[in-house]
Amino acid sequence: MSIEKSAGSMSARRRESIAGWLFISPWLVGFLAFLLLPIVTSFWLSFTKSDFLSPTVFVGIDNFRTIFTADPLFVKSLVNTSYYSLVRVPAGIVIAVAMALLLNRALPGVALFRTVYYLPSVVSGVAVSLLWVWIFQPNWGLANTALKALGLPALAWLQSETWAMPAIIITSLWGVGGSMIIYLAGLRSIPSGLYEAASLDGAGSIRQFVHITLPLLTPTLFYGLITGIIGSFQVFTASYIMTGGGPANATLTYVLYLYRKAFEQFHMGYGCALAWILLFIILILTVLVFRTSSAWVFYEAELRGKK
Repeated sequence: MSIEKSAGSMSARRRESIAGWLFISPWLVGFLAFLLLPIVTSFWLSFTKSDFLSPTVFVGIDNFRTIFTADPLFVKSLVNTSYYSLVRVPAGIVIAVAMALLLNRALPGVALFRTVYYLPSVVSGVAVSLLWVWIFQPNWGLANTALKALGLPALAWLQSETWAMPAIIITSLWGVGGSMIIYLAGLRSIPSGLYEAASLDGAGSIRQFVHITLPLLTPTLFYGLITGIIGSFQVFTASYIMTGGGPANATLTYVLYLYRKAFEQFHMGYGCALAWILLFIILILTVLVFRTSSAWVFYEAELRGKK
């Protein structure tokens, strides 16, 4: 009887194991075919001269050597992307937090306003870019119309080397509603009793924000900073649709340059090398943020332990 029970239990375990593998097989096939295989392939191609039209030739680290020593557009695209990130990430966080603070109040119709502010973040990036091309039109666009109404001179915007990148940054801020929802969730997770106690102690709104809201919101800010850096270094759609990287490469972002090399000029090996360099740049920046997080990210349990 014990042998029969053991055999039966083993058979049941085997069936459960097979059923488990069958359930995860769609994800597993997708992971292997659309994630792991492309990663391994791109790593191999980064050491080759490949255009998918002629035989692939192994060139070692020549692609990386050329990128770092003889490619001025690599430096230009990296500088442009860094400029975009340095402005876009802090501005996006500040605006999203400000919106979340405004919409965290129990006011009539606040749910409608939350929806309205969130909706632009789900609109297609191409549609948003085309909309802002019209807004930044130099002769009759809304941006210059507003500047003229204020008595300020009109700007060339997308035709200007100086103002093209700020225009793209402004366009990207159109979609901060997605981040606003996350910060709003972070604000609503802060216990209301802390504010009540602070009010009884005579703390005003500014002191409550500095000593309660901001410290307890730092985990959410940390998340927003990480995702903002990762997303900003992958900016592509706006520069591709609105300016094509111009004028004079003023908006040539890193991923747009990678796209040109790999899919327009068919230097696939070179493009894969650029992609791996971007991976390590983002990885280094992410590690730096994580390493410094202990100095400025606070959690409610830690704050309670300090009291």
